[in-house]
Amino acid sequence: MDERPPADGDNGAGSGLPNIVLVGLMGAGKTSVGKRLAARLERPFDDADRVVEAETGMTVSEIFAECGEPFFRARERRAIAGLLARTGRVLATGGGAFMDPDTRAAISARAVSVWLKADVDVLARRVARRNTRPLLAAGDPRAILESLVETRYPVYALADITVCSADRPIGATVEKVAAALLAHAAAAAR
Repeated sequence: MDERPPADGDNGAGSGLPNIVLVGLMGAGKTSVGKRLAARLERPFDDADRVVEAETGMTVSEIFAECGEPFFRARERRAIAGLLARTGRVLATGGGAFMDPDTRAAISARAVSVWLKADVDVLARRVARRNTRPLLAAGDPRAILESLVETRYPVYALADITVCSADRPIGATVEKVAAALLAHAAAAAR
C-alpha cells in the first residue's frame, strides 16, 4: 500500500489515479456530466471556470467584459495547470481551454481527456437556457456556435476519448463516459 501523503491540495481520494478532463463546447455538459462522473468514481470534481471566478472575484462574463478574453485565457491556463498538479480528479474545462496548445499539452501529460461532442441543435437548445455565455453576446448564438464547431471540433478531436453528448438523461452520458474510460484504460494496459 502506498503510504505517501497526498499531493498538495489533493484530499487523497484520487492519489495516483490519472485525472479525467472533460473538454467540449459550451452546452456540451462538461460541468453536469463532470459532477456526476466524479461522484460515480468517488473522485473530487473541479470546474476551471469556477476556480478562475474564485481567484478573480468576478464571473466569467465580467472578466470578458472588463479584462478581455486574453486575460481570461491566461488565468484559465494557470488554473488548469494548478488543478492538473493534483491527481485523481475530474475536471471540467471552459470551451476554449483545449484550444490553447500549452493547456492541451498539460492535459495530455497529466490526464485522460474526454471530448463531450454535441451537434449544434443540442448545443443551441442547451445554451438558450442561460444567457451568461460571453462568446454568444456578440451576435446570433446559433451562427456563433456553428462557427465554433467549425474551428474547434478538429482540435477537440485530439482528445483521448470522444463521447456523444446527445439529448438523453445526464446519467446515460455519465455511463457512456465511464465505459469509455474503462475501455481506454484496458487498451492502455495492453
